[in-house]
Amino acid sequence: MPNRRPQLEIVAPSASPEEAAAVVAALEQFLRDFAPVIVAEAPKQNPWQRAALLEATGREPDGPSPWGDPVPWGR
Repeated sequence: MPNRRPQLEIVAPSASPEEAAAVVAALEQFLRDFAPVIVAEAPKQNPWQRAALLEATGREPDGPSPWGDPVPWGR
């Protein structure tokens, strides 16, 4: 995975090296704290399990189900 973090550098003639380092450290901490979290994709439901659940509850296969189907199957 490529490193996409920006290279931070302060260009301020009046700042001491310690002040510049503190500002850069604060910015890097901010970037770490608010970086988007990479979340793994949720596992897909087994179509055979879904069919069994629908059959057991007397629901139609092309209708919405209470298991969070985003779009009914078969469409």
